[in-house]
Amino acid sequence: MTDLVLRERGGDGILRLTLNDAATRNSLSEQMIDALLGAITASDARAIIVAAHGPAFSSGHNLKEITAHRADADGGASYFNNLFNKCADLMLAIVGHPCPVIAEVDGLASAAGCQLVASCDLAIATDRSKFCTPGVNIGLFCSTPMVALTRVVNRKHAMEMLLTGDLISAGDAMRFGLINRIVTHNELRTVTEELARKIASKSAAAIKIGKRAFDAQAEMPVAEAYAHMARIMAENLLANDAREGIEAFIQKRHATWEH
Repeated sequence: MTDLVLRERGGDGILRLTLNDAATRNSLSEQMIDALLGAITASDARAIIVAAHGPAFSSGHNLKEITAHRADADGGASYFNNLFNKCADLMLAIVGHPCPVIAEVDGLASAAGCQLVASCDLAIATDRSKFCTPGVNIGLFCSTPMVALTRVVNRKHAMEMLLTGDLISAGDAMRFGLINRIVTHNELRTVTEELARKIASKSAAAIKIGKRAFDAQAEMPVAEAYAHMARIMAENLLANDAREGIEAFIQKRHATWEH
């Protein structure tokens, strides 16, 4: 059987994970979720890129697989709950991973595929990419994709995507805050890897602290956020990489990170 997720590990601390099920438009089947979750949780990379083979980044959950489980004794209830909880585990693994995860999108990112893009820390997309949360069109509101979408996209833009199910362009996706940058197909891999290398060249310890703190403070009232971040900054200053980085800056030399 073909590997559903291809892994390429570079010497620069970057891990490239490529969804490899073009026949189902890289649907987030149960096996695909398991493969991607396993690859991400096992990674000690300093930056992770999630890319895809074929004309779609990901079409979302595999509806044929879902429909087949309606024949289960409980009508599929147990399977459906397990599938969506497992998908939530994947998204939480991305959010909670100590290194940044970058979506490299070239094509359609639909439903849970759009959720995957929204869950990544950064996203680079080609000008031909499209995004949607079309569950409403088939009587299945995109409730779990909503969790990731509403945390990166303006409320009214998110509601429009969820209520209409319409495709949006890469331009609108960037305007809404879903993606960071638009490039051509030929530029995509180069631009994404340059960004990943830039991040991987920083102190992994500092990145880990910063990524965790970014999400934590976003959920706090402003005064609580400042108090929390003051503690984080003070703790960060005690780390070896912070000591080395500041000394290197003062001495006008390149820092040597312990990570």
